Amino acid sequence: MSTASSSPHASAQTISGGHLTLDAEALYRELLRGVRSMRTASTYLAGIASGGMWLAQRLQKDLGLDGEAGVLSSSLHRDDFASRGLASSTSSSLPFDVNGADILVLDDVLYTGRTVRAVINELYDYGRPASIRLAVLVDRGGRELPIEAGFAAARVSLPATQSLSLARADNGAFHFEVKVKEA
Repeated sequence: MSTASSSPHASAQTISGGHLTLDAEALYRELLRGVRSMRTASTYLAGIASGGMWLAQRLQKDLGLDGEAGVLSSSLHRDDFASRGLASSTSSSLPFDVNGADILVLDDVLYTGRTVRAVINELYDYGRPASIRLAVLVDRGGRELPIEAGFAAARVSLPATQSLSLARADNGAFHFEVKVKEA
């Protein structure tokens, strides 16, 4: 995976009163710019369920690409499957031939790298891609595996006791949810 980086526009994140505020729509526009520069005419988009799936679907439309973006579920390849179970009811759907394809995987938040590892295994269940690259809305650090996004719209630091995820309103607008993990 590529290690190219990016920096968000100043409006994408602000710190007020000691709290981090991320503007998901501003970061989406930055991600759109980054994906435009990363993709070629033969690149297929595939989003990790659920936040990455929403990003891939919207990018597919905003980039004017034919067909549908792929969806990747990490459920069957998680290394914590026994304790986590089927975290997502969404199953993988790849409306393109994976063999020899250039695939751009999209996710909302990159943290430990374990979900990305699981979806790479899932991709290989469908065939052998020529290349797999990763673009994310937010890279929060904390990697446990040697996985790096080729593009991140923002890089933030959060305590391990907090989780960050993308949410989507009924009108399709994105926002973030920060939750405190239970001990």
